[in-house]
Amino acid sequence: MRPKYRRNVPEVLSADEVSRLLESPSADTPEGLRDRAMLELMYSSGLRVSELCGLKESDIDASERIIRITGKGAKTRLVPVGEYALSAIADYKAVRRSILGDFRDADELFVTKRGGKMSRKTFWFNIKKYARSVGIEKNVKPHILRHSFATHLLRNGANLMSIREMLGHSDLATTQIYTALMTDEIYSQHAKKHPRSKMDIAGDGDF
Repeated sequence: MRPKYRRNVPEVLSADEVSRLLESPSADTPEGLRDRAMLELMYSSGLRVSELCGLKESDIDASERIIRITGKGAKTRLVPVGEYALSAIADYKAVRRSILGDFRDADELFVTKRGGKMSRKTFWFNIKKYARSVGIEKNVKPHILRHSFATHLLRNGANLMSIREMLGHSDLATTQIYTALMTDEIYSQHAKKHPRSKMDIAGDGDF
């Protein structure tokens, strides 16, 4: 029997759920293009929501596929960004002025109709709205895309140290929480698929 232990493993989205969520904002409105760019970028680069909302246009080097992030403790890191995110950002930038209207230009890349940067609260509301619209029943919070970013990289063979650098973790132990999720999946698959398995996969903690 597998020993029980207390866990605090983050909930993540499946690859299919991520695709549905990222494609849910309308491509026919400036706000939809903004929200799609934000979702794509958060999943592409594993940003914290505060880092996403505070991002400036000058922080993005599209030619090198790199973004400069100022994270906790004012520490700066360079993170790769994918083609889907860069394309979504380009589409949004083409209509960004129409969102700002008569307001002065804002420093931040992602802006509201009032001319200010997108707040964490508004982004929280938006991501829940989009998740509901595509039938995702999990408790979707902004951090779920960051957790999904790390888990999907690890699942596909990425080095844990590289993931740590991209996430901006100061302690490797913080990043290792994602290996616990992988272990859970291994035990779960064994318990479900092996014809002679009676493993106890129950445990405490939030998922």
